[in-house]
Amino acid sequence: MDALIQLSLTSPLFFLGLVFIVSLMVGSFLNVVIYRLPVMMERSWQTEYQHYFAPDAEAETQPTFNLVKPDSTCPHCQHKIRAWENIPLISYLLLKGRCAKCHSPISIRYPLVELFTACAATFIAWHFGPSTQALAAVLITYVLVALIFIDLDKMLLPDQLTLPLLWFGLILSTQNVFVSPVQAIAGAAAGYLSLWSVYWVFKLITGKEGMGYGDFKLLAALGAFTGLMGLPIIILFSSLVGACFGIVMMITQKKGSTLAIPFGPYLAIAGWLTLMYKTEITTAYLNWVLA
Repeated sequence: MDALIQLSLTSPLFFLGLVFIVSLMVGSFLNVVIYRLPVMMERSWQTEYQHYFAPDAEAETQPTFNLVKPDSTCPHCQHKIRAWENIPLISYLLLKGRCAKCHSPISIRYPLVELFTACAATFIAWHFGPSTQALAAVLITYVLVALIFIDLDKMLLPDQLTLPLLWFGLILSTQNVFVSPVQAIAGAAAGYLSLWSVYWVFKLITGKEGMGYGDFKLLAALGAFTGLMGLPIIILFSSLVGACFGIVMMITQKKGSTLAIPFGPYLAIAGWLTLMYKTEITTAYLNWVLA
């Protein structure tokens, strides 16, 4: 392990290659998280509902379902995915995007998530270089990737991911990895309260809910990493990109204002960019204002 760390510190190419390969494997696991975590949450909610509102009813026995079990299978023929069929990217190419048994098409999304995770993690590792910041930023990237795709699929940002991300940011601040403890606490509090306030103002005016509580928690987590000064950048970027995509989707899908659009992916991408370029963006803005 010491030799691996030393080689990463002395060889940037080895460091980035290592991050890319590890991130491909993590991306494969994230595919599991993206699909299974919402199902696990739904089952937990059903169990809790039955416990409180139908305690005398006979509980239905369900097979084990978590991030480890059951083993991954083909959704068409239930063929158990063998180890060599589950190598990130390579297996998809070798199998030509089809199940080894029934030859049904495998969604291209799986290798794309793996590749997206690897590229994003490698880029942010390159930006920070071999350091504690790079390690932390790569871990943050993994969680944000999972949140992006879960929100796109289910309009849901699970507490199981947003809250650990928030605490991770606050813990890192004790070592001043990205920001100081004061900045992290202020960023987390202001991040949550800003969207919470918008939510209630919108609800009082329209009687509708404009966003979910998961968005508050995600922005709080991002604020813990970027500090108070990073929040305006995150909110501005995510709002602009979200508005542009929302208009396009409303026009193409012809659903008007009734179309529900997940805001989490835009927050996550804006926060990820702000983590890297907060200083540069702030400096460029101040130079433009004061010019």
